[in-house]
Amino acid sequence: MMTMTSSFSVTRSRDDARLVAGWLLTVAFLVFCMVVLGGVTRLTESGLSMVEWRPVTGWLPPLTEQAWDAEFEKYKAFPEYQKVNKGMSLSAFKEIYAFEYGHRLLGRIIGLAFFVPFVLLLIAGRIRLAQVPRLLMLFVLGGSQGLMGWVMVKSGLIDQPDVSHYRLTAHLALASLILAALLWSALDLLYPGQAGVRGRPERLVRWSRIVLALIGLQILIGGFVAGLKAGLIYNEWPLMGGQFVPEDIFHMTPWYMNFMENVATIQFTHRMVAYAVTAAVILLFLFARKPGTGDRARAGITFLLFAVLAQVLIGIWTLITVVPVSLGALHQGMGMIVLALAVSVVHELSAPR
Repeated sequence: MMTMTSSFSVTRSRDDARLVAGWLLTVAFLVFCMVVLGGVTRLTESGLSMVEWRPVTGWLPPLTEQAWDAEFEKYKAFPEYQKVNKGMSLSAFKEIYAFEYGHRLLGRIIGLAFFVPFVLLLIAGRIRLAQVPRLLMLFVLGGSQGLMGWVMVKSGLIDQPDVSHYRLTAHLALASLILAALLWSALDLLYPGQAGVRGRPERLVRWSRIVLALIGLQILIGGFVAGLKAGLIYNEWPLMGGQFVPEDIFHMTPWYMNFMENVATIQFTHRMVAYAVTAAVILLFLFARKPGTGDRARAGITFLLFAVLAQVLIGIWTLITVVPVSLGALHQGMGMIVLALAVSVVHELSAPR
C-alpha cells in the first residue's frame, strides 16, 4: 500500500480530488459500519440464520407468514437449530434473522455505493484513467469480501454450529484491508505530497510502520479470539487464573498449535500484543515530540495514542464483564478506528513533503 505510485494522486483540479476522496471516505465509513454490525451479528449468534447465499436475488426479506415459515424450515435443517436452538419460536428466529439480513443488506449497499458513483464519476471525467486500476482493485476486494463471508458462514452449516475461526479471521482481515486501502487512496488525493522536499525523520517513519504492523497482527489475533470465543474464559485482569501466564498455555502438541487452537494461549497472546501496541505507540508519541515531525503528523499520533489507550480500557472492561454484546461491538469498532488512525499516521509520515 505504501509503495503505490503517485499517479493516482494527480487530478485535473483540487475539486476533483476532494470529490473522489469524499466518495471513498463515505464508502470507508460504510465498511466501518459493516464491521461493527458484523460484530453484533456474531455476538448475538445470528450469523447462521440465513442458510442460503443469494447475492443477486436476496435483497428482500420474507414478506409473508408463509415465506417466514419456509425460511424457518430451511433453518431447522441445519446444525445450529438442531444442536443449539431446538424448539426456537418463529418470533425468536425473526430476531436473529434481522441481524444477519441487515449485515448482508449493508454489504450490497456498499457495493452499490462504490460501483454507481464510480461509473458516474468516470463518465463525468472526474476520475482520471490512471486512477481506474486501483479503484477496480478496490471493487474486486469488496466482491471478494462478500464471497469470503459466505465461505465463512458455510463452515458453520456442516457438522458443528460454529463458523471456522480461520475463515472468520480471514473475513475480518479482508474487511480491515479494504478499509485501510479506501482510506489510503482518499488520503493520496487529499494530501498528495510534494516530490523533492525532505521527508520526515527516518526513525519516526520506520516506527510508525512497526506500529501499523502490530495493530494488523492484533486484529488477526482478535479474529481468533472472536472465532474461538476465547474472551469467555479467564474473565479477570491482569492475571489469568491467578497467574500472569496461565498453566494451560502449552498443553497442545505440537507446540505451535496452541497459538491457533488453544483458547488460553490465544487470549494470552492477545493481551501481550495489546501491551506491545501500547508501548510502541507511546514510543512513537515520544519520538514525535522532536523537531521535524510536522503538526498534522503530531496531531495524528496524539489521537492514535488516546485511541489505543481507550481500546485497552474497553478491552479490559469487555473481558471482565464476560463480553456483553454492546461492549464487544464497541471493542471491534474501536479496533477499526485505531487501524484507521495508524494508516493515516503512516501515510502522513511516508508522503514526501
